[in-house]
Amino acid sequence: MSPLSRLFWAITGTVLLLAGCGKEKPLDINFDRPSYESNQADLQKYPKTGEIKIISFNVRYGTAKETNPSNNWANRSAACLAMIKDHKPTCIGFQEAIYDLQFLWFKDQLKDEYDGFGVGRDNGKDKGECMGVLYRKSEVKLIDGGTFWLSPTPDVCSKADEWDAACFRTATWGIFEVIATGKRFCYINTHLDHKGSKARSESMKLIAERFRQYNPDYSLPQFLSADFNAQPGDQIFQNIPNMRNSRDLAPSGKTDNNTTYNAWGSNDNSRIDNILFSTPAEVKEYHTITEPYNSVAYLSDHFPIYAIFSL
Repeated sequence: MSPLSRLFWAITGTVLLLAGCGKEKPLDINFDRPSYESNQADLQKYPKTGEIKIISFNVRYGTAKETNPSNNWANRSAACLAMIKDHKPTCIGFQEAIYDLQFLWFKDQLKDEYDGFGVGRDNGKDKGECMGVLYRKSEVKLIDGGTFWLSPTPDVCSKADEWDAACFRTATWGIFEVIATGKRFCYINTHLDHKGSKARSESMKLIAERFRQYNPDYSLPQFLSADFNAQPGDQIFQNIPNMRNSRDLAPSGKTDNNTTYNAWGSNDNSRIDNILFSTPAEVKEYHTITEPYNSVAYLSDHFPIYAIFSL
């Protein structure tokens, strides 16, 4: 090798070494996960004409500094995006999505296929978590929609101190029309308080009232996706009696009983994320998305869930 060549490779090696100094070391992804019930081989996965697919996804707020760095938002955001692109939901409702860091990022990354709306819960604009909704533009169009707060003053930015709420809580609602059939449906996405039991109960009463306001004659099928912070048998569900749990009513072989709050693998008995529905809709399939994406063991400390419905 000539002296000039040796000098070239010495400089090149130094540059590459320096360039790598600022990068994180590859993360050790632990796939020694609990065993989750799987029925993937029997799943339809995508909606047929006249059907819709709704995903509910608590993404875990992106500013959290996790004990295991593998679970930090920067190390799982691409996997979350890959999951959405793979599943192609008609609508997806987020919980805990920081407005600019996560919700607007999803909206921008998916802008060719999706549009969406939602506000930061802490100021009604751009601060705090967003219970935003994205919808697939080729399948549905938005007729009307907005945000309300889970409080005694739902039309203004407010926290329900009177209801023992620990945080500002919002719900995002929309009336959508299926482009292929012209049929409409009413959809609400929310996240109930994690501490206040009265807040959860009163919030469900408020949501039932809002369904009556948006769909006064109950002619439209209704859908409610949420992290309810309550197990399916909790009394709060009595406050919205005309809606049923898609997990429970999906046909045999088209549902599962997996946990939804996984706590990064340390919890296997917490089904607090659910998608409720009303007639005349019929649930065709329910699935807890436990599958890893992009070599990331957990997309969040909650598994996303989906349900497919005929209208």
